[in-house]
Amino acid sequence: MERVEAELLTDGGNNAVVRLPGRRFFGLLIQGDSLSILRSDVAEVVEAFDQGDAAGARETAGLLLADLDALLMRYSAALDAHEIPRPY
Repeated sequence: MERVEAELLTDGGNNAVVRLPGRRFFGLLIQGDSLSILRSDVAEVVEAFDQGDAAGARETAGLLLADLDALLMRYSAALDAHEIPRPY
């Protein structure tokens, strides 16, 4: 394991906007349990499609999109608050 110092733009919480040494852009650190939930949501969409449940897949995909939008908004807000241009 290597210990490094990182720049932190937000509080820790379940996700944090950080920049690791040597990286040009900030990233979003997502806790492992939160990542597992996102993965489960994607698997649920795939399973619904496999079972022919397009409505269920659409509903779950919509919730997943909302979760990802919230993460992107947190990332964007942190960069904006520090007047850092977005990498996209």
